[in-house]
Amino acid sequence: MTELEEYYNKFNEEKRLDSRHGQVEYRVSMKYIHEYLNERESTGIPRSQVKVLDIGAGTGRYSVALADEGYDVTAVELVKYNLGILKKKASTVKAMQGNALKLKKLESDCFDVTLLFGPMYHLFSHEDKLCALREAKRVTKRGGVIMAAYCMNEYGVITYAFKEKHILECVENNRLTEDFHTVSDKKELYDYVRVEDIDALNDEAGLERIKLISPDGAANYIRQFLNSLTDDEFEYFVRYQMSVCERQDLIGAGAHTVDILRCV
Repeated sequence: MTELEEYYNKFNEEKRLDSRHGQVEYRVSMKYIHEYLNERESTGIPRSQVKVLDIGAGTGRYSVALADEGYDVTAVELVKYNLGILKKKASTVKAMQGNALKLKKLESDCFDVTLLFGPMYHLFSHEDKLCALREAKRVTKRGGVIMAAYCMNEYGVITYAFKEKHILECVENNRLTEDFHTVSDKKELYDYVRVEDIDALNDEAGLERIKLISPDGAANYIRQFLNSLTDDEFEYFVRYQMSVCERQDLIGAGAHTVDILRCV
């Protein structure tokens, strides 16, 4: 069992997305997923024939919801534990074990919308991230959309190095460059990027950006404050994040970004 599998055997992704900060990320992401699914339907494709691929599907939070709405959903998940939970859910999702770096079970030019929401967090080299993007591009139809999520560098530095007081340890162990870019390896499990890193991947993969959004914004920084809000107050925060998630002056500081890409 890999360190990543051991981690996800203990980590409760369902609980994270049900938390208030997780709900912000999920609801904003779903808003944009629906925008591009609706785009495909507007061309006359029946909903049941709009094909969605969820790479790194986890326990199926996105894929099961979309299948329940009537879309044709395929889910690929590396971790057997997560896949087992996904398969136990009553849905029409076609779930399989697989690796984002080699989607050998899937044919080329099949999917209208491809979600790559987990794998880029855990791929540590530029080459592996590029391979995952190219595989997603291969299986997505020309003119289709890929939505790739990343963990952002400044969130990692601010929370782990400073808020949690690991800065001296990080410097001593060469985990930060001179300009405070994180240096991660597999034992850290997560990799963190800046917008310029994402841009370089897109250029090499030959993908055209539609939008770059921050689905959670400040939510992960203020988890305890979100939990203290009333339901009505929390709804205003969700509305706020939906209104600012495309603001490029805020993108790099959020915990995550979702890069929305066109296959050309």
